[in-house]
Amino acid sequence: MEWRVPLADLDYGKEEEQAVLEVLRSKWLTMGAVTREFEDAFSNLTGAIHAIAVSNATEALHLACLALGIGPGDEVIVPSLSFVATANAALYCGAEVRFADVVGPENLTVDPGSIAQMITPKTKAIIVMHYAGYPCRMVEIKALADQHNLPIIEDTAHAPGASLAGKALGTWGDIGCFSFFSNKNLPTGEGGMVITDRDDLAEKIRLQRSHGMTSLTYDRHKGHAFSYDVVDLGYNYRIDEIRSALGLVQLNKLKWNNEQRRILTQNYWKGLKDSEVELPFSKMERGSPAYHIFPILLPERVNREDFMRGLRDAGVQSSIHYRPIHTFSYYKDRYGEIHLPITEAVARQEVTLPLFPTMTAEQQQIVIQKVRMLLP
Repeated sequence: MEWRVPLADLDYGKEEEQAVLEVLRSKWLTMGAVTREFEDAFSNLTGAIHAIAVSNATEALHLACLALGIGPGDEVIVPSLSFVATANAALYCGAEVRFADVVGPENLTVDPGSIAQMITPKTKAIIVMHYAGYPCRMVEIKALADQHNLPIIEDTAHAPGASLAGKALGTWGDIGCFSFFSNKNLPTGEGGMVITDRDDLAEKIRLQRSHGMTSLTYDRHKGHAFSYDVVDLGYNYRIDEIRSALGLVQLNKLKWNNEQRRILTQNYWKGLKDSEVELPFSKMERGSPAYHIFPILLPERVNREDFMRGLRDAGVQSSIHYRPIHTFSYYKDRYGEIHLPITEAVARQEVTLPLFPTMTAEQQQIVIQKVRMLLP
């Protein structure tokens, strides 16, 4: 259908068109000079020593787990209030996951206290997810990880350009993983990035990104190598030059676009503050978020499907972020009944309202007014 207010929209224009045309005219389409430029620019953005571009964030998470040696017999602690890829990545390696609860309705990121309760002698790593682009309690989580000598993987899919205490999200742990999916703050359609300051992890990730090969096609094209060896069981997780080119343009727009998201988020908070909906993160002052999505929590007496149907009928698109991973059929069959009381309570009533940098004041007012009308 034709939405009056879509859930997300792209800030794309002539710059993106020109970037794609330049790649096509270069006749080099896969992981070449443009990708290396994108990686360098992303390294500059985050301050990370290494930035390694991949085809999507799921692959970034998988490579992160592989690089840390996660495998059969290991356990990885993950949040359940996340996209399923956060947990799937550990299972791809033959490990098992243990799900941690969130802090509460005011903060939908993973709870350090719940993480502490999940640690066992089998725990190999902790994966955190900066939900909606807001920083997790990384000082506490980092102290806990150091205490138990555990590495941290940051699922930073929602948070490019965000920071905590002046330190970029994705660099608090051992590895950070970013998404460039179409609805993200830095959209290229598909695509992802792995960042790390550890040379040993970067070397493993680069090898496994491209079949465990010691040189790339582009290296041989440039005459820097004539052959290659395969020294590890790798994967085809390469990114293409078109998406890297789009990423470079979007990277130049990221600061402005995140600022627009901040303004829109604060307008939502102001417009809905005396309504019956709860507004997660509205009372937090922690770091510089990326404001990726705008979640609200409905009163328990409000039927969520009816509410979302009412928005749809008014031409307003909405979504749910997320159904908890542990409630999906596959994970229930694998682990049985798991009870995370806070995650389950907030997930039942969460609705995501439209938020994107090019959203107009008129569009936002349509959403705010309709939300108020739908609350009986």
